[in-house]
Amino acid sequence: MSVEVQELPCREGHVGVLTLDAPATLNALSEEMIVTIRNSLERWVSDERICVVLIRGAGKRGFCAGGDIQNLYRSLTGVEHSEAAFSVFRHEYELDYTLHRYPKPVVGIGHGIIMGGGVGLFSACRYRLLTPGATLAMPEMSIGLFPDVGASWFLNRLPGRLGLFMGLTGARLNVTDALRVGLADMALPTEDQHCLLAQLQSERWSGHNAADDSQLFRLLSQVEASDYRALPASHLELHERDIARLCAGTSLPEIVDRLQAATIDSEWWQACMKTLKEGCPVSAWLIWNQLKKAQQMSLKDVFRMELAMTWECVRRPDLTEGIRARLIDRDQTPQWSFSRIEEVPEAIIEAHFLPVWNDQTDPMQLE
Repeated sequence: MSVEVQELPCREGHVGVLTLDAPATLNALSEEMIVTIRNSLERWVSDERICVVLIRGAGKRGFCAGGDIQNLYRSLTGVEHSEAAFSVFRHEYELDYTLHRYPKPVVGIGHGIIMGGGVGLFSACRYRLLTPGATLAMPEMSIGLFPDVGASWFLNRLPGRLGLFMGLTGARLNVTDALRVGLADMALPTEDQHCLLAQLQSERWSGHNAADDSQLFRLLSQVEASDYRALPASHLELHERDIARLCAGTSLPEIVDRLQAATIDSEWWQACMKTLKEGCPVSAWLIWNQLKKAQQMSLKDVFRMELAMTWECVRRPDLTEGIRARLIDRDQTPQWSFSRIEEVPEAIIEAHFLPVWNDQTDPMQLE
């Protein structure tokens, strides 16, 4: 099943623990794993014993590397490719929307690699804790997708144009970066997650959501946080002014040209520019538009918009080709449907943003 579901007793009440347990694939989310987590959360909503939920990842290498791309590729290249691939995304969107609005307090502990769908899952938690070695990124640009599962919501809440920069470049943020811009709430002192779980189990929980949330907030406030001087140096502290300056303006092609022409001597920056240069031109336009359109949207409408974008992506060739080149054949030379962002017709982009569903026909049945 690849998700360990536990209901652990506390001094009073229980903590529900969901452990992503597929370390060989960096806990990449399969459809079965997504459904298991969603079903557990739905069951715990009405279970008075469960007062707090904890989500974590097994293994030393990462919390979650995103969706199970290998399985997604098999779906995309199968007989019923669009419908099968879309089913995975639909379930993932349902899960993350459920988490964003979950009535009981949820703690997410992120360690190691946290990317794509892993960031979506982590960001949807009420309390977001990172261990010192964590790395966050939204690298979908490199496979012909876009930052999904609610990224339009949380990227738009980053300072300046950082959300745009992260989407276009797949920038990898360390724990200090994540804390700096609000993608995480606190850093744990070590990679060891068991101490926090033991503290949760030592508490008396009331079963009243608001009271338990307040109690959890107080508990986390008293947890010994990392010595911030011992955490890795922030990339963003060095580059956020460059990012704000270079990403300003109303023309995506001009912004991309400015970014690529900037002479900034930094390995981190050059890795960002490599992703931008080699990424999918259609994806660049999707990122540009999703962030603009989402600025005035509710969470529900953001999720609905992104799922419609995904439906169009699974029908077009770039996503399949990007996964093939990056992760299947690994030749690293995807043949995108358009070679430059200036060549992408506006109609191609607009097709991703058509109002596909309303409250009655929405496949997620969001409330």
